Amino acid sequence: MFRAMPRFAIPFMIATVALTGCGKFSSQNDPRNAKDEFLASKGLPTSKDSKFLDLLKQPDREEVGEVNRYLWNASLEVLNFLPIETIDPFTGVIVTGLGTPPGGGRAYKATIFVSDSALDARSLNVALKTSNGQAVSVETQRAVEDAILTRARQLRVADLGR
Repeated sequence: MFRAMPRFAIPFMIATVALTGCGKFSSQNDPRNAKDEFLASKGLPTSKDSKFLDLLKQPDREEVGEVNRYLWNASLEVLNFLPIETIDPFTGVIVTGLGTPPGGGRAYKATIFVSDSALDARSLNVALKTSNGQAVSVETQRAVEDAILTRARQLRVADLGR
């Protein structure tokens, strides 16, 4: 009535169960989590919203982790007073810790998402929070984005001038 299981079946089942549970203990500092949180806050689809069949699609060249290097470097330069917690150039996410700008009295935390390879304002998303977790004013956020965009343009002009 019952046949004996092959010798490799039990270790195979144990390995399958062990690997299935691996995803449950992911780090909160994972850049993909920060990216998903940022996208969800903007009402955009996250990686959790993707479907299995999306994996079978031919990826666009621009969607394979290419970020604009000028925006990336300008973000790091402009916000150099903030300690970097997580950085991932493949997903385009920079997550910083709390830091106080030179001459300022208020501490900020930032999440920067460079979403495209174009040097364009739409390719840059910055989310700033104060030390108590409150979002900063729109004017402050816009000023930081403008400073990053201006520095990115300066870096590009400097490269073209060589």
